Amino acid sequence: MQTKTRMAREIAEIPEAAARLLKEGHAARRDAAASARSKGPAFLITVARGSSDHAATYLKYASELLLGLPVASVGPSIASIYGARLKLSQALALTISQSGQSPDIVTMTKSAAHDGAFSLALTNDPASPLAQSADMTLALHAGPELSVAATKTFVNSVIAGLAFLAEWAQDEALLAALETLPEHLLTAVNFDWPELRHALEGHNSLFTIGRGPAWAIAGEAALKLKETCQLHGEAYSSAEVLHGPVSIVGKDFPVLAFGVGDAAERGLVEIADRIEALGAQVFISSDLSQSARRLEHIRTGHPLLDPLVLIVSFYVMVERLAAARGINPDMPRNLKKVTQTL
Repeated sequence: MQTKTRMAREIAEIPEAAARLLKEGHAARRDAAASARSKGPAFLITVARGSSDHAATYLKYASELLLGLPVASVGPSIASIYGARLKLSQALALTISQSGQSPDIVTMTKSAAHDGAFSLALTNDPASPLAQSADMTLALHAGPELSVAATKTFVNSVIAGLAFLAEWAQDEALLAALETLPEHLLTAVNFDWPELRHALEGHNSLFTIGRGPAWAIAGEAALKLKETCQLHGEAYSSAEVLHGPVSIVGKDFPVLAFGVGDAAERGLVEIADRIEALGAQVFISSDLSQSARRLEHIRTGHPLLDPLVLIVSFYVMVERLAAARGINPDMPRNLKKVTQTL
């Protein structure tokens, strides 16, 4: 019997890790939300890299949809390399890092606080340098993550941020939906999308597409394809893919479309069907498509949570794809678990 990879074991732990976060992190989220409401920031900035930056993009859409607060991603090098000062007296700085150790992320967090921002860190290590640099910290409660590819820390980063924003906005519908999310995640880990895996045989490139929060998931999926499978995945918004990138689509070119139950679904489906008509192999998590190939999926009952269950099923698929390609996803080529950049 084949030994399970660390990545596979950690993916299987996602529902439990999510439930633990929602229970044990509640008081900290409530306190952070109360502080945010009292300070009344005019905008948010995010500071993150890699998978954490995709979580930040997800939370950008959530902030703008729930609170009407615009969000800008700030490159950590603004502080760590260029030493620039920013006008952040009306900002909340949301910093996301699984390890909380990268010097550039820590430096930007300190700089944001110095420039007047209220700083909130999301990290799996509440004793990390990042946690010590921020005004408040939300621990991810994901438990140890040993595989190089982040899975449960990514999911818990998004959940922690969504729950914080829901508390801040006092959005009872989202708070209630979050309580049932672990059950949906438990279902999602049983989907492994074999038809997509088989379609990727012999290919070295594909598009992942989405819109809104699902575009953040498309970005995370493209990164994981590179990390674990040495396969070139490129993420696009469904609103952008026809503006140039579609030129490289040819017969059987694979495309993975993340459809969720929100206002963008019909538009994304229309684009997916148009790309399918060009000869591509398009796989989609939606029942609305007329021609793209349907992937097994569930809906959570809340549009801000649907993308999360999709990335869990994707993780299951990509771990098995790596194994089929003879690659150990726990030890990707040229990578290590904690990347420290200046």
